Amino acid sequence: MPLPKALARFNRRVTNPVLGPLARRLPGFAIVTHTGRRSGREHRTPVNLFRSGDIYVIALTYGTAAQWVRNVQAAGGCEIETRGARIRLVEPRIVHDPRRTRVPAPVRLALAAIDVNDFMLLRRAEDAPPIASVR
Repeated sequence: MPLPKALARFNRRVTNPVLGPLARRLPGFAIVTHTGRRSGREHRTPVNLFRSGDIYVIALTYGTAAQWVRNVQAAGGCEIETRGARIRLVEPRIVHDPRRTRVPAPVRLALAAIDVNDFMLLRRAEDAPPIASVR
């Protein structure tokens, strides 16, 4: 079961503004920039991001119905900021993986503790420019 919506609301208002600047630079984290499918507004959401070969893996700690997940799916992709770089990702797909095989072993334990079994997989856009540094 993903984390409760009340915690998501708290994190959106309190934790994300504080940790957002760090999530852009720390390994295992990223900021997803996505467009609201109804509002058309740009949103930025901190996530846990990992690489598995050529695939980028985002742990869906709030489940598959989170608004940012639905926005990325509707748009067919998003932009991420991670470790000082911006990358355009496309072809989002949701996978259910109770063994958490696409994330590092220590992360598997943490995700198992909060019962996260769903992940979004994306690939880097072919026409994306080379990874650009973010200041």
